Amino acid sequence: MDVRALACPGPVISLKKQFDRLGGGDRVKLLAPSSFEPDLRQWIASTGNVLVNLAKGPDGLEAILAKKGANLEAAAGPTAPIPAGGQHAAAIVLFSNDFDKAMAALIIACGMAAAGAKVGIFFTFWGLSVLRRNPAPPVKKSLLGRMFGMMLPKGATKLSLSKMNMGGMGTAMMKNVMSQQNVTTLPDLLRQARELGVRFVACEMAMDVMGVTREELIDVDEVAGVASFVAMAKDSNNTLFI
Repeated sequence: MDVRALACPGPVISLKKQFDRLGGGDRVKLLAPSSFEPDLRQWIASTGNVLVNLAKGPDGLEAILAKKGANLEAAAGPTAPIPAGGQHAAAIVLFSNDFDKAMAALIIACGMAAAGAKVGIFFTFWGLSVLRRNPAPPVKKSLLGRMFGMMLPKGATKLSLSKMNMGGMGTAMMKNVMSQQNVTTLPDLLRQARELGVRFVACEMAMDVMGVTREELIDVDEVAGVASFVAMAKDSNNTLFI
């Protein structure tokens, strides 16, 4: 595997997908940038897989990884801690529709899921904008619902930066730089999160207040209230509010 051209969280997502296809004891040769070493060691520790060998060269890291099983022992890397509550899990509240904050939430969610964590995101108030379809199907709404629909960003591609937006120029510049650095786009992060098993829950109360219907949203696991988030948080080792 060569992940040298991928930006975070691309390398760990690629590792997760590759290791899902392997049998116990199967090995992978990994080429990665030198800066990926801390993340690689932490991914190994979180998943229980094995770092057999690690070498550094002028072109980056060259590592041999093995899928856990077959009585393998790690030749390098820290020992994976066992979370106090059992399986590692995280609950994230996405309250913001700022482009940079939504990116951060999805990068964290994908990275944690790629490391084997059970992750759920509770989209509420402005965060519902991230889930909006564009174009959305025609839906009958009240006057206030139509007004909210016009004012809210129409999906993940229409979000703006929280700072230095400059009438949209800052957001366009940021997206251009991210493209040059091979950073995964927000729509692709949403898709990858679903593929990794991240649970999407849309806040029913916020949807009612802001006139958003389920038909206008991309695929979600559930439309629910705060009790569902409480249950998600209760079973989690980490809770984040973004």
